Amino acid sequence: MIGIRHTGIVVSDADRSIQFYTNLLGFQIKKDQIEKGAYIDTFLGIKDVQVRTVKMQLQNNDMIELLQFESHPSEIDPPSLTGLGCTHVAFSTDSAWRTYVDLQRYGATIANKPTLSADGRALVFFCKDPDGTWLEIVEERA
Repeated sequence: MIGIRHTGIVVSDADRSIQFYTNLLGFQIKKDQIEKGAYIDTFLGIKDVQVRTVKMQLQNNDMIELLQFESHPSEIDPPSLTGLGCTHVAFSTDSAWRTYVDLQRYGATIANKPTLSADGRALVFFCKDPDGTWLEIVEERA
């Protein structure tokens, strides 16, 4: 591998999630499309799938992809930080406190106030996106 291309996040309402990720976390939409047909069916291994995919990018080119499945119901299980598989997505910020305040004003579920890591190198807090996906917000310190 030479890098991580993007992280896919299944959402229940793409428009609501777009607002969250753009207005609060600074992502910009790179591509917004409906995917359906033989290619996506084969690629995902799901018959007759229709999914809205929204690729979003930060200024440094890091990318996420929001996926709203329009043809198949998305499972609603409360994500757990101790569950198997991907438990959270970590984002870097230049101000943990500013991001914390913005998310608090938005009404996001926040697990803790920004807290200095044991080694003193990062200010960190966890929150949830509109569908409950855990996000780790990290401000690195010198």
